Amino acid sequence: MTPGAESRRPRVVVAGAGFAGLWAVQKLDGEDVDVVLLDRQNYHTFLPLLYQVAAAELGPTEIAYPVRSILRKAKNVTFRMGEITEVDPGERIVRTSTDELSYDHLVLAMGATTHFFGVEGAAKHAFPLRAMDEAVPLRHHVLSCFEAAAHEEDADRRRRLLTFAVVGGGPTGVEFSGALAELVHGPLQRDYPMLDMDQVRIVLLEAMDRVLGGMPEGLSDYARDRLERRKVEVRLDTPVEGVEATRIHLAGGETLDTETVVWTGGVKGVPGPEAWGLPMGPGMRVRVEPTMAVPGHEGVWVAGDLAYLEDEDGEPHPGVAPVAIQQGSLVAANILRVEGGESLREFRYRDPGMMAVIGRNAAVARVGGRTFTGFVAWVMWLVVHVAKLIGFRNRALVLVNWAWNYISFERAVRLILPYERKGRRPGLAPEEPGRVPEA
Repeated sequence: MTPGAESRRPRVVVAGAGFAGLWAVQKLDGEDVDVVLLDRQNYHTFLPLLYQVAAAELGPTEIAYPVRSILRKAKNVTFRMGEITEVDPGERIVRTSTDELSYDHLVLAMGATTHFFGVEGAAKHAFPLRAMDEAVPLRHHVLSCFEAAAHEEDADRRRRLLTFAVVGGGPTGVEFSGALAELVHGPLQRDYPMLDMDQVRIVLLEAMDRVLGGMPEGLSDYARDRLERRKVEVRLDTPVEGVEATRIHLAGGETLDTETVVWTGGVKGVPGPEAWGLPMGPGMRVRVEPTMAVPGHEGVWVAGDLAYLEDEDGEPHPGVAPVAIQQGSLVAANILRVEGGESLREFRYRDPGMMAVIGRNAAVARVGGRTFTGFVAWVMWLVVHVAKLIGFRNRALVLVNWAWNYISFERAVRLILPYERKGRRPGLAPEEPGRVPEA
């Protein structure tokens, strides 16, 4: 099949409806190209708030938005639900789980998946937190642990049920630990008066010497202090060496009995590109030129978490939403420049800063060279995250839920719903398959 044979205009195939892919598509909306957006899900997930779904603070539909609704007014963009199975850069063909497409330009923006760093048992027994179909089962599991503990007569089993290990002291690990602590010592304490909440342990395990390693040291210290005030045990310089169904093994031979291990300790590129002959860099990410083009593969571009590009200091750009958004926009602009015969632009990251929330009235932020902590940073975090949500309905629902939680100290979505098992999970996962719920 010859690229562009079905259309007078160049065809751009964008794989992935995350931040990079979606922003690339929106940049191409209305231009003289035909765009096909592919994704295995029919919705865009606002990943910065995914941990709140796992911590029963928000429902899935509040941070997800249908892709077709986003693209409803786009005249030159179509959406196909499917997953890429193969890319033939020589023939410029993309094969998916449903059909195949020719392309003039291919944008790979499928994002990243959890990196377990070869830790034995982690992939089998730990709960990752990178997608909606991981957040909902984690919420199910956490709440089910308290249901089981409320009637468990064996003291050792009850302690395991009430011990939660979070691996990774980056923003997701810190934010989930804080949210879980507020859930436990707020709504769940009132729901389960028969349980002694002093027996609950939330242990944040970080292999480095501080949490939030990408932030200034003062912000890291503040975050650790606020977590400890919320009864989170912060263990630094503590690598994980193995995970079992009821135990986690730490460096030095120490073990921690628990039926819940939440893995937020790292990411790597999604599998696939290495089999398609693309040049690979560290962390299963595709090496790209500063223009975001893949060297040696004309018409192939990579953006977001899947792209490996070093900055001026020789460090890879972090896998955060602002990087993905800016790279996706640049890829779209460079595609239009190729078609217009213009020279390409190189990626220059404009750092908007970093933020992390620890809990009610407590957050850290680095914006414009200045640092903020406490209530001011918390308000900044709220404003930024609501503003970036897609869709008025989602913004309104999140604001209403946050306001209700703040005023009433409640969590309205403490629902234990059936879900589909994906391999063996520790603790209380049902033996029979179910479904991933919508709320």
